[in-house]
Parts: sequence; structure tokens; C-alpha cells
Amino acid sequence: MNAPTPISPRGLNLASYKLNSAYQAYFRFRQLGDKVILSNYEGEWIALTQEEFKQYAEGTVPEGSALHQRLDAKNFIRATYNVQQAVERVRARKHFLYSGPLLHVMVVTLRCNETCIYCHASRANMDAVHTDMSKETAEKSVDLALASTNPFITIEFQGGEPLVNFPVVQHIIEYARERNKTIGKQLEFTMVSNLSLMTEEKMDYLLSNKVQICTSIDGPEKLHNAQRRLPTRDAYQLAVHWIKRINQRYEEMGLDTTLYHVEALMTTTKETLPLWKEVVDTYVKLGCKALFLRPVDPFGFADRTRLRIEYPRSAYLEFYRNAVDYILELNKQGVQVLERFASIFLTKILQGTDPNFLDVRSPAGSGIGQLAYSFDGNIFTCDEGRMLYAMGEDTFKLGHVDTHSYRDLVGHETVRAMTIASNLEGQPDCVNCAYNPYCGTISATNHKSQGSIFGRMRDNNVCAVHKGIQDYLFEKLAGDDEEVVKIFERWTTVRPRDHFIQEQDDNAPAETAPAE
Repeated sequence: MNAPTPISPRGLNLASYKLNSAYQAYFRFRQLGDKVILSNYEGEWIALTQEEFKQYAEGTVPEGSALHQRLDAKNFIRATYNVQQAVERVRARKHFLYSGPLLHVMVVTLRCNETCIYCHASRANMDAVHTDMSKETAEKSVDLALASTNPFITIEFQGGEPLVNFPVVQHIIEYARERNKTIGKQLEFTMVSNLSLMTEEKMDYLLSNKVQICTSIDGPEKLHNAQRRLPTRDAYQLAVHWIKRINQRYEEMGLDTTLYHVEALMTTTKETLPLWKEVVDTYVKLGCKALFLRPVDPFGFADRTRLRIEYPRSAYLEFYRNAVDYILELNKQGVQVLERFASIFLTKILQGTDPNFLDVRSPAGSGIGQLAYSFDGNIFTCDEGRMLYAMGEDTFKLGHVDTHSYRDLVGHETVRAMTIASNLEGQPDCVNCAYNPYCGTISATNHKSQGSIFGRMRDNNVCAVHKGIQDYLFEKLAGDDEEVVKIFERWTTVRPRDHFIQEQDDNAPAETAPAE
């Protein structure tokens, strides 16, 4: 392989180097303080001092030296480059390319009883019953989901608030389980709910049918209630009540509560930024084992309220660093909690595998990793594409459950275009980035914010966030705190949650789902 044309990221001056491209295997680099991070095509990485990097760039590393051994072990030297090892590691990182859509988002209604200031889903009022999915549309959506070539299928209930149309949620679960008896997919269900309409009866049904439940907690009570408004002004209290109640039921069922618990997400607004400690403390107090410090997205109501809720991404990254520093200190004190963005990136960096988080992979999951089914039967490349359709943009609509087959959807020209656009090897600003093996871009977000599914990474908010988070992680990994590295390694541990997998009828004949 040829070494890339040397560039000077973050001010590293190569003008005085006597570059020798015959020594190095293909590499990318990025300066972080007094260290230089190198990565290669297959995602191996190494942190060098600037003097060590100079020796590497000039090809003057003494053979047999400790530096030479470190570089050789990570496949950075041209003369000993192990092509087969590189192939195997790239294949492991891109395992998701060998299957079809795994995630099938089913928007069973747009109605919602909460009014969130950043609502991405363009929610409808509670009397807008015309935005409820019918049972007929639900069945056709399930048939398409089970037609996926992926042996693993997750059906995710979204809204609006999916508990508003609970009869259709129940119908989807029962219809999908029955259909799957003869198809034999590994089937799971998840629900994203604000929990304010939960009842004991609904909870019993969901838990008995092994539905994984996820909710939203934006931070301390005052902040949460200000951002996620209920007329009764008790959104936080209701969410907390049901988080604790569901977790209690998991314990009563004999499940490991460090593994089985309600997952909670948050959206970071301008009001959140100074409250990083309070946000973390809120999650820890609730017994949550993970929090996802997500920045606000430019969809739905968030586009209208951006002057109130938006912020420079540099301010977000300061918030992120403060919060994760605090999380690390809590871990050192024995508190088991992790940050989800960090966990995703660290799994790629430290384990050499991809956790298949669809928005942070290359190529991204739009159309090839997920499909989104709206209440009216329209089908989209992704949930973001569905959100944009609600804003009057139909670019990411693939078809309708009444008229399009599975092959029509995944073979659609828009899916092909988004796959090309989110392949970082074809992105001009990404191809030489040291974080290329670990990153990903979101075509629908690029289209909304920059007018192109390719985007322009040097001015891109998502890129700024991803790059800033990875700068933070590599600074920690290249530092002298071995305890932090051990904590990071623990954050990459994957423990399968088999309880959520639906049982199959072992006596039923296998049937291949149609994929016309």
C-alpha cells in the first residue's frame, strides 16, 4: 500500500521532516497535545511522542528497538505488513455488511401527551386519531420486516407516544411472534416511551412478552419537566416511578439488574450544558448503568426552537468532557455507570469490532441496517428520514407497505446513494482522518443541515462532536492513568441479554421469508 500524502492536522509541522514513505505502511495521524495518534486502514492504533513520530515519518526507527517492535506489532511497517491479518480485521469491523436491515422502527402513532421543546417526531395532539397505525398496516409492516435477509430482527415501537395506540403494539407483538414461528428469525421488541401513560396492566403485558423498555430522562426534575412538558407538570415523577417499578419487576423475575433495567436517553439543550454534574447524579440516583449524552438534532420542533435550545458544539464538547471526567471519578469510587457514546467508540478502538450502532458506522445503517415504517404505511430509509418527511421533505421515502416489496426498498436508488455517501473511504474530509476506522456520518442529518447527503465534514456539527469525543478518549488512552484505561476496557464488555429474545416453536417447519 502507498502511504497517504502527508497532511498537518492540528498544527503538526512536517516541513522539516525528511519523509520516507518507503518505511511506513498506510497510516493516518492526528496530533493531540504532545502525542501523535496513528491509525491504519484496519483500525489498529498507536500513540507516539513527537520525536517517535519524526523517526517513523523519516524511516529512522532502529530495527529491533522497542519503538520498532511496537510499530510492527500494530502493522505499521511496510516491510513486514501482514496483509492477511489486515483483511481479517477489516472483515471483523465490517461484519454488518453481510446482512440486511436489523432494526425496524414502527411508528404506531404520532399522538403524544407530552410537548417536548425539541420533539424530533413532530408529534400530534391527543385527538389526532388519524395518525394511529391500523392493524392492517401493522401486519404489512411486520411482513416486510420479517422478509429482511438479516437473521436478527428488532422491532422498535416509537411515536409520538406508542402507549397511546397500545392495542396495535399488542397486535404487532402477537402477529410477529406467530409469523416468526415458521420463519425462525431471532426476534426482539423494544419500546421508546415517556412512560407517563404506563399502567400495571400494560407493564405486565410488556414484561411478559419480553419487550425491552427505553425512556427519556433529561436530567434533574426541574430541567426534565421544563423540556418534556405534561399538563399535570409531573413528567419526571411519572418516568421515575415507572423506571423504579419496572426495575423492581426485573429483580422479582430473578434477572440480573446490572444487565436488565430500563434504559434512559437524554437530549442535551442549552439549558443542560452547565448541569453536567446534576445530570450524571440524576442517572446514578435512579440506578441507571448508562447515560447517552446526545446533542440536540435539527429535526421536528427542534428546528423551530433552535434559538432557545441550540449551542456551539465547542460548548457541548466542554460539557461532555466535564461529565465523562466526573463519570470516571465515580467509577474509581466503585459506581458502575458508563457513557454510551464513549462505549460505542471504545468498542471499535479497543476491541476491533463494531457494536453496530447504526448512526456511527461506515457505511451508516440507512436502508441497509434499518427501515422506518410510519403510521400511514410510508416507509423510510431511517427514522431521521421519517422525521424529515413530516417537515415536508420526501427525499428519504422509499415506498409504501401496500405497493413495495422488500427488494424494492433495499434496492432503492436512495439507499444506494446513502450507502455511498456514508462510506468514509469516499468522504474527502474523512479519508485522511485518523478516526476514520471508528467513525460514521448520518446522511439525513447532513441533508437537513448542509443540503447534501455527503455533507461537508469540516463544517459539520456531527463530525465536530464525533471528532471531539474521540480526541477526549485518545487523550485518556494515551495518558498515564492505567485505571482509566481499565475502566474504558470494562465499558466495552458485551453481555448478551438473552431474556429479550423471543422463543421460537422448535417443532414448526422452517420457512424462508419472501424477499421479492
